[in-house]
Amino acid sequence: MRDLNLSARDLLLQLFAAAVDSADPAQTVARHLPELPRGRVVVVGAGKSAAAMARAVEMAWPDVDLSGVVVTRYGHGVPTERIEVIEAAHPVPDANGAMAAKRILQAVSGLGPDDLVLALISGGGSALMTAPAPGLTLEEKMQVNRLLLASGVPISVMNRVRRRLSAVKGGRLALAAAPARVVTLAISDVPGDDPLAIASGPTVHDPDGGADLSEIVDQLGPDLPVAARQLLLAAPKPIPAFAADYRLISTPQMALEAAAKLAHAAGITPLILGDALEGEASTTGQVMAGIARSAALHGHPVAGPAVLLSGGETTVYIGDVKPGRGGRNTEFLLSMALALDGQTGIHTLACDTDGIDGTEDAAGAIITPDTLTRARAAGLDPRAILRGHDSYSLFDRIGDLVRTGPTLTNVNDFRAVFIP
Repeated sequence: MRDLNLSARDLLLQLFAAAVDSADPAQTVARHLPELPRGRVVVVGAGKSAAAMARAVEMAWPDVDLSGVVVTRYGHGVPTERIEVIEAAHPVPDANGAMAAKRILQAVSGLGPDDLVLALISGGGSALMTAPAPGLTLEEKMQVNRLLLASGVPISVMNRVRRRLSAVKGGRLALAAAPARVVTLAISDVPGDDPLAIASGPTVHDPDGGADLSEIVDQLGPDLPVAARQLLLAAPKPIPAFAADYRLISTPQMALEAAAKLAHAAGITPLILGDALEGEASTTGQVMAGIARSAALHGHPVAGPAVLLSGGETTVYIGDVKPGRGGRNTEFLLSMALALDGQTGIHTLACDTDGIDGTEDAAGAIITPDTLTRARAAGLDPRAILRGHDSYSLFDRIGDLVRTGPTLTNVNDFRAVFIP
């Protein structure tokens, strides 16, 4: 049992830890494993949790003759004995990710109906397991990913593009494994827990495979590679429908509920605002500031002491500005701090549950009523820093980054706003 006699800052960190702990593959994988087949067991997977999930499978099935390969982000690998772990780049794919996708497709080929393919899928799998569609090079796929990340489009739109340009996503991995039985264990990092959106759905049928993508093609602009443009605008070859055994083992909502349980035990009223809050990061920060101020001043939507909990994934639109160092959570927080303008008592944490906010080395940060005062005392201009997308640098300078290292799980972003 945690010590519940906490400062506001410590409380927020404990809530974040509870959310992350709830999605630990070591605690969740074994409860969802299928019965063993008469034939072979092949384990494949992709995502920031793939290696930790693979190790959990090995521990749950110590005497099972199994093999396989999974791909995870650099620095997220863990020791395994029977399942090979490959590390690759995220969020922009690299050659290791392409090699891993090839090895995964080879691992599931030539199987029979008595064999089992256990697919371990988690957030980040879209970039990590990259197999460009025929006619598209890896370099062109990488350029598309860069354009998507800078575009500010919702993650659902990003994944729609990624599926169209892939030889493995949108159910194509499951088709490659046929006629073997495919069982997927998934850790959700997406709003709404749509299996098609988690790592772009390599083991689920894509009913949206023929959607008109001309609008996003226009939004990505003239830097979109010609081959990618042609693939996105052309009528795709239909993918046959198939049944999927898909098991969600951890979700953002479960993480929020774990944090709410801890808050309640500490005598603080938890209010879950939702697990799927999306939007531009700085705008979402302004909205959250308004909700927090209402709670502090008027007791609506909840009276203090309370904590507002939310999940989801915001986006950052870069535009023509040369960005500094930042992530969506630190950008959200800096915008919120500016909107609160020193409002008494309100403390907020926003972190990515995988331990990495964007491409930096921190999970996120914490804001306090004196965040802006301390930043200005350090010679920083918070508003100019927000415009330059350099929020990481501000929080690093004033010592308010949250650094956990890779958590080996990923249930999207976690936000907690403490109201005294």
